[in-house]
Amino acid sequence: MTANKVNVRKLTVTALMGAAATVLMFISFGLPFLPPYLKFDFSELPALLAAFALGPVSGATVCLIKNLINLFATTTGGVGELCNFLIGICFVIPAGWLYRKKPNRRGAVLGAVLGLVISTVFSVFINYYVVYPAYMQVLKEEAILGMYQALIPGIQNLFQGILVFNAPLTFVKEAADVLVTFLIYKKLSPVLKGTK
Repeated sequence: MTANKVNVRKLTVTALMGAAATVLMFISFGLPFLPPYLKFDFSELPALLAAFALGPVSGATVCLIKNLINLFATTTGGVGELCNFLIGICFVIPAGWLYRKKPNRRGAVLGAVLGLVISTVFSVFINYYVVYPAYMQVLKEEAILGMYQALIPGIQNLFQGILVFNAPLTFVKEAADVLVTFLIYKKLSPVLKGTK
């Protein structure tokens, strides 16, 4: 009976965090120094909170929920949501896993740094080998490259554009989520875990 209660609570909190992440994903915005299709949002924040409080599977589930719901309003044919999901799990799974192994402040910091590094590195390859080949089914490579070159004329190819724009955006977005998490996690943790 207790195990069922814990599982129901965990599922409920994961679903609520997924709903919060969905709303935050809808509240995305562009930045003037980025191509118009690259958006900034705080939707990984609930996923990271869930990964720390409930484990990496809950964090990954939050990433899945928000992207599945956002498919109904997609402007990318699902490609942006796939990218967001893959990069998101590269962030929250390592962070949540390491925090589970070392459930203290040091473990949280190390987990967050590990997640940041892995997701930033993987974002380059996810974009280059998954996202842009899908986009190039409807857009010419020159059109995508042109959006990068409009901001920095010296960009020579897509890989360079991804290194200059996409990877830093991934790092900054997730670093912002980490910062907010560290500001609010201690107060929210008992509520999320059901210990209060």
